[in-house]
Amino acid sequence: MPTLTILVGTMYGGALDVAEQVKPLFEKAGYTVAISEQPTIEDLTGAGDLVLLCVSTTGSGDFPGNFVPFVRSLKEQSPSLSKLRYGLIALGDSSYGDTFCGAGRALDELLEESGATRLGDRLEIDAMETFMADDAAVPWVDDWIETQQLMVAS
Repeated sequence: MPTLTILVGTMYGGALDVAEQVKPLFEKAGYTVAISEQPTIEDLTGAGDLVLLCVSTTGSGDFPGNFVPFVRSLKEQSPSLSKLRYGLIALGDSSYGDTFCGAGRALDELLEESGATRLGDRLEIDAMETFMADDAAVPWVDDWIETQQLMVAS
């Protein structure tokens, strides 16, 4: 059974809600799923088949408080993540202009620099357009799962 680890960076619970809403979709597709609200480097380096990151942006493009130690460790340790395959859901508010989804974009860049491979496009959810973030996340995850299953089958 394939495994999926969902790493959550959230300030007010929106990203955690997304993680909890998409978890059953992965389970239905046959994945064993774990959600980590206090992620560590080991969540990436010891990850099974896939990692999904659900990260909200705070302030001026900043990482949420629970995610700061994780990002700091990732920058300091610079582990090789060449075997890591991941998806990324970034939550933000476009009224903040250039810093919209800044945490998700910065995380994506950091993972890429560490050799990780993002599968598919990053989903950016705008709080100005989408009241319930899972309304955007659920169809994206459905497509993402289908794409991964097609890749494995071929």
